Amino acid sequence: MYYRSLFPRDVFAELDRLQREMQQAFDVGPSIRGLTRGFPALNVGGTPRSVDIYAFAPGLDPATLEVQLEKGTLTIAGERKAAQVPEKATVHIGERFAGRFRRVVSLPDDIDPNTIEAKYRDGVLYVRIQRRAEAQPRRIAIQ
Repeated sequence: MYYRSLFPRDVFAELDRLQREMQQAFDVGPSIRGLTRGFPALNVGGTPRSVDIYAFAPGLDPATLEVQLEKGTLTIAGERKAAQVPEKATVHIGERFAGRFRRVVSLPDDIDPNTIEAKYRDGVLYVRIQRRAEAQPRRIAIQ
């Protein structure tokens, strides 16, 4: 039988989950690819040794991107300039995002903020943050 307490054991984790759900509910917008959740699109994953974030932001100058890590929260911000349209041209469909953007990712507690590295190549911003050594899985010898 499945039992769920009326009061979660970790109130802060529950508040974090609710905040993520509310943000996702308001970040959804229609596009040619279906429902999108903001720009740039993100893939967030991890291994036992690191947390990996991929931000798909083609056509940006890496110097205009801002990556900041503060108190377990990673922020990716920047601005994409509007495409130049000839003066007498009429735009019938304009789906390319232009303007300021900001994406925020909550990170696990076991990351080491001193090991963050960010690279931008072929329109993809790749951010890797190593996990702390004491959080790494290790084999325990049996005596």
